[in-house]
Amino acid sequence: VQLQASGGGLVQPGGSLRLSCAASRFNLDHVTIGWFRQVSGKEREWISCISSSDGSTYYADSVKGRFTISKDNAKNTVFLQMNNLKPEDTALYYCAADRFLGSSCFGGPDFASRGQGTLVTVSS
Repeated sequence: VQLQASGGGLVQPGGSLRLSCAASRFNLDHVTIGWFRQVSGKEREWISCISSSDGSTYYADSVKGRFTISKDNAKNTVFLQMNNLKPEDTALYYCAADRFLGSSCFGGPDFASRGQGTLVTVSS
C-alpha cells in the first residue's frame, strides 16, 4: 500500500486544516487507516483511526472533540479534519495502513505501511 499525506501548513491557533491520506495501487475499502504525529525527539503519537470492519473511529484524548476522521471510498482517500488547532498540535503528521484487511482500530492493528508525512505548524 502506498500512502501520501497532504494538506499540512502554517495555521494560527484556533484555526483549521484538513489533511488527506490518498492511497495508490490499493483500494482502501477494506483497509484500516490510522493517523499519527511525531515531533522531533519525541515518541510518535497515534491520534486517530478509522476501522475498515465497521467504520468505527478512535481518537486520542489529546485530539478528541477537535479532530474528525472520515473516509471517501470514491476518492480512495481518508481525511483528518482538524479544528481549534493548538500550538501543541505542531508536528509531522502521517497516515498508515493496517496490514490486515477488514480489521478494527480496537483490535490491535499493525500499521505496517506508512506514507510520507505532512508538516503542520500552529503558530501566531
